Amino acid sequence: MARVEKIKNLLTKVKINASKGNFIILPHAIGRQGERNITVPDIVYILTTGWHEAKKDQYAQDFKTWNYAIRGKTIDERELRIITSFDENNMLIITVIELGGK
Repeated sequence: MARVEKIKNLLTKVKINASKGNFIILPHAIGRQGERNITVPDIVYILTTGWHEAKKDQYAQDFKTWNYAIRGKTIDERELRIITSFDENNMLIITVIELGGK
């Protein structure tokens, strides 16, 4: 079976969805938010100001879709990576990762 193609103009699509609040934070990401003290405004800020870390993208065979890595810094300079994907209607926040030491 052929893989689904990666989204062209990914950052534009991510920024539009984030700024409109058109996203769903999945249970795994909600758990990681609590563990890592990452807020919804932190997520939105990274998604609207961050960059696409393409080398960290992965194809999710089970869901037949791409998971994309968006990386950036929060207002208080914490470096995060957010893994996101898309279904028919929404942007999905798969997980949130804090990078580097504190």
